[in-house]
Amino acid sequence: MKPKILTTLASYDRQQFTADLIAGITVAMIALPLSLAIAIASGAGPEKGLITAIVAGFLISALGGSRVQIGGPTGAFIVVVFGVIAEHGYDGLVLATLMAGFIMLIAGYLKAGNLVAYVPEPVINGFTIGIGIIIATSQLKDLFGLTTDQVPAEFVAKIETLWAARDSTSVGALAVGGVTMILIVGLRRLAPKFPGLIVAVGVTSAVVALTALPVDTIFSRFGALPNTLPMPALPEISVARMIELLPSAFVIAFLAGIESLLSAMVADRMIDGHHRPNAEILAQGFANIGSALFGGLPATGAIARTATNVRAGGKTPVAGIVHALTILLVMLLVAPLAGYLAMPALAGLLILTAWNMSEPHRWRGYMRSRPSDRLLLLLTLVLTVFADLTVAIGVGVTVGLALRLRRQGPQDDWTPPER
Repeated sequence: MKPKILTTLASYDRQQFTADLIAGITVAMIALPLSLAIAIASGAGPEKGLITAIVAGFLISALGGSRVQIGGPTGAFIVVVFGVIAEHGYDGLVLATLMAGFIMLIAGYLKAGNLVAYVPEPVINGFTIGIGIIIATSQLKDLFGLTTDQVPAEFVAKIETLWAARDSTSVGALAVGGVTMILIVGLRRLAPKFPGLIVAVGVTSAVVALTALPVDTIFSRFGALPNTLPMPALPEISVARMIELLPSAFVIAFLAGIESLLSAMVADRMIDGHHRPNAEILAQGFANIGSALFGGLPATGAIARTATNVRAGGKTPVAGIVHALTILLVMLLVAPLAGYLAMPALAGLLILTAWNMSEPHRWRGYMRSRPSDRLLLLLTLVLTVFADLTVAIGVGVTVGLALRLRRQGPQDDWTPPER
């Protein structure tokens, strides 16, 4: 359960610090627009994404069981967070996140980290694709610049509302979002190690500002971003409210645990290392408690950002700490500039994130898998999109474990999805 940073710093040197410094700053430039976009898509203020990346990102790296894990808000939580905020308000989300943190602390002390290997792969693939579909459809309003008072959370009603508003499509918004996506994809192919996300979103947002295009920005919709962290505070706590939010807290804890451990497994394969699963679960618990105390969102290890950290040369948890401190520095010094980021540009970024979550390069493999796995994937996907993520996870895991009774042990040959 010992944090990795304690062992890595024993032989730390200037060369490692230089590598960590460069990698941390690089990842921060990618995490910054993603954190803003994820918070907005979750139904929260954009500053909540920054708070989460700073507080939770710092704690995950400082206390975690992986050498190179990068933590913060992730796309997998958008559906859950949006639903909790819609039903219980933002204060309810903060309390659910706080409870989830304590649930993960208990799980870590009970050494439950190794159990992630027994979650059926089709269940993870199914709800990952389902979440990607929900995220992508939630961004269509901003991508097309549609004019509609409120977009329902329920999938079918959402599509009907967006279709009814199709005549209000803004050519300017669609152009900004489309060019942003083209730039992101192009820069990723031309220079994989370059932080192309911030460049792409920054360039198109600068065009919007300089040409005064009638396109929504963070500032026009949410006002100025704060340039400091809030003071920590407890949400309203009562027994009745805790019982009401307990299912949401368990879902947050489950997702945070699953995604963080999958991310650590991916990192292990990239650096030929070995993470400490129970230390990682404990770190996720402390990170979510810390994020909740500062009014942030649920957090977990971010697979794509962790992979970027490795590719950028990150060697130790110091890179993750540098990433968090860099975002804090940006918040303190240049928060007003983030207000110019265009909403269609952020929508394009999230749509690409959703596409990557679905891993289209693996669809052919899914079609060739055994019929029971295809059925389980489809069942989880449909329940995620049309029912509820809690139901999807519960039913998927139950059915999946029943189908695997004839198999022995976990599936060690599976490569987790990059989200």
